[in-house]
Amino acid sequence: MVALDFTFSLFIMTRRFVSTLAVGAAAFLGACSKEAPVQRVVDPARVVSVTHVARVAFGNTTTASGLLVAREEAAVGVEQAGVRVLRVFVEEGARVKAGQPLAVLDDTLLHERLIQAQAQADNAKSEADRVEGLDGTGVMSDEDIGKRRSQARVAQAQLRELEAQVGQMIVRAPVSGMVIERTARPGSLSGGEPMFRVARDNLFELEAELPEASILRIAERQPVKVTLADGKELDGVVRLIGPRIDPQTKLGRVRVSLPADRVLRVGGFARATFMGRSVPVAVVPEKAVQFEASGPLVTVIGADSRARRIPVKTGERSGGLVELVEGPPVGTQVALAGGAFLLDGDQVKTEIAESSATLTGTPEK
Repeated sequence: MVALDFTFSLFIMTRRFVSTLAVGAAAFLGACSKEAPVQRVVDPARVVSVTHVARVAFGNTTTASGLLVAREEAAVGVEQAGVRVLRVFVEEGARVKAGQPLAVLDDTLLHERLIQAQAQADNAKSEADRVEGLDGTGVMSDEDIGKRRSQARVAQAQLRELEAQVGQMIVRAPVSGMVIERTARPGSLSGGEPMFRVARDNLFELEAELPEASILRIAERQPVKVTLADGKELDGVVRLIGPRIDPQTKLGRVRVSLPADRVLRVGGFARATFMGRSVPVAVVPEKAVQFEASGPLVTVIGADSRARRIPVKTGERSGGLVELVEGPPVGTQVALAGGAFLLDGDQVKTEIAESSATLTGTPEK
């Protein structure tokens, strides 16, 4: 019981001490508020380096990669299937002339048929010659006379067909150029697939794939600098712009004509730089563009010195500058690297960055 009374007394004393301390603190704060009012602390405006959206002459160059292909490819084969190949005269990479023999097929069976057809044609011709001049004489009916003449014509046509087939037993190049593929082998049988493929006139092209936006900036006969896998450079020209954009990849195809050169190989890799005309475009330094999940953006500093983040669409890059395909107009003040730490509505102090002097021309208002 004594212990309980002591504990209760200690609790009462503690409550009174705390109450006294609270009253004293309140009085002290009240006195201080009368003598020295509390001043609100205001953060100073952030100093930000800025530049302007400027209009400069941008070398409108576009790069793309692709594979080397034959400008025009001639497929060489025979109509007769199942004929055995006796000899092959050329290898892949050989340069051939139009009409040059490429391979010889076995014509043994055809020769036997040709001999028979020749005999039948000679016999039919003799029969037709015998009725010559007998029309309307009554010696032979007109029907029999016409039948013999018809048989002679059919026999002659069959003979010519076999002669043509025998001539096809020598496989010849239909055009001059380079043999880029050979599937014919001695002992193999002819079929539906071509035996040879020839790049006509030894002409090769680069077939490059480009995004739709880049293709719109390319024109036929536009000069192209083509770099091969070994670093060698060739001067090419845009010959053909494909009319179709792949719905899956959103890429289109462009054919670039190349000068004849022995180092060119079908299927080889090359990179093309399309040399366009210099055109004035809106640009900002690359440091002014920030990239977020929603896409690229710039931080614009308005006349009230407040920041505002604006999404943009970028284009070509060159010399530390990036083209603004869509974005603030020329002359707009934008923050540089420090803009990434600003939020919409932030008050700032601006200073012109030295790097902005690299922009060609005077910013337009």
